[in-house]
Amino acid sequence: MIEKPKLTLRAIRINNNWSAEETAKKYGVSLDTLRNYENFKTYPDVPIIENILNATGMKYDDIIFLPNDYGKTVAN
Repeated sequence: MIEKPKLTLRAIRINNNWSAEETAKKYGVSLDTLRNYENFKTYPDVPIIENILNATGMKYDDIIFLPNDYGKTVAN
């Protein structure tokens, strides 16, 4: 079975040809908050995640909310 690729919030927005302003409105957040999510500076809480899933029609497991290196530290 071929696995569907996971997408970041920015990739979802671009693939749907949504502007950042339009996407923020669909998700129920401010434009600054959307930018923070897309740049992995903050993580959406559960009600916002539900808005995102409803707006995109995607499943939680198909969306990348955190960078791959989240939680890793640099060893010196």
